[in-house]
Amino acid sequence: MKLSRRATTAAALTVLALGGTVAATAPASAATTKAAAASYNGVCGTGYKVIDSTPVARVGTVYLTWNESTGKNCAVTVRNTTGAKIHMEIALAALDSGQHDAVDSGRYTSYAGPVYVNGRGYCVAWTGTIGTASAGDSGHCS
Repeated sequence: MKLSRRATTAAALTVLALGGTVAATAPASAATTKAAAASYNGVCGTGYKVIDSTPVARVGTVYLTWNESTGKNCAVTVRNTTGAKIHMEIALAALDSGQHDAVDSGRYTSYAGPVYVNGRGYCVAWTGTIGTASAGDSGHCS
């Protein structure tokens, strides 16, 4: 199920990158991807594409990205508005891989992360925290 979402997301991002419009012809998830790609701050680096996002209450979003050439996932928790330093965290795990979870936790003004795991051949799980609000998800198996 999640793998097909990755393909849909990748197709939607390709259309967006080429300047196409997807709102009239694509499923609602593509419009959500467009908003997620526009809000993602790009800190994971070159080659990373947003494949999922999870809202953290009404204060921010956790972005999950994938780099096909390296086989790595990256995650970052981003606040909706920059402000005074507050507790923020991002955790990313490659399930059943034996790898340690990648975690960044501290007091930040705008985002926590990026954190990376080798996701090729594994499903990943991610959790983000902003203040007292937390959210996460799992899936995206490669």
